[in-house]
Amino acid sequence: VQLQASGGGLVQPGGSLTLSCVASSHTFRMDATGWFRQAPGKEREFLAAISWSGETVEVADIVKGRFTISRDNRKNSVTLQMNNLRPEDTAVYYCAAGSVVGNADIFYDFWGLGTQVTVSS
Repeated sequence: VQLQASGGGLVQPGGSLTLSCVASSHTFRMDATGWFRQAPGKEREFLAAISWSGETVEVADIVKGRFTISRDNRKNSVTLQMNNLRPEDTAVYYCAAGSVVGNADIFYDFWGLGTQVTVSS
């Protein structure tokens, strides 16, 4: 099973993008799903995560107030809405699925290939 992240692209500072994460198999249930990013030369960092029910949501301080995570279980998809983007948000964005919501890589067993987000004027 693979996770497919999409929606990345080039956006100007202050702009918005919506990233989507879906599983390659419709029978695979993404329980806890998280979003991470990795910029060149930097470590991968946690952004946000959401439980299957949607009742548990965790958002990193670095993006709180700008990024929102949500899910549509009918479509088996998780969305990361990113607003007021800044040049420092430029990175490859990854989604990941695991059993429980957590703010570190170790909580997630399945990873997508990533989608590039570039914020530049």
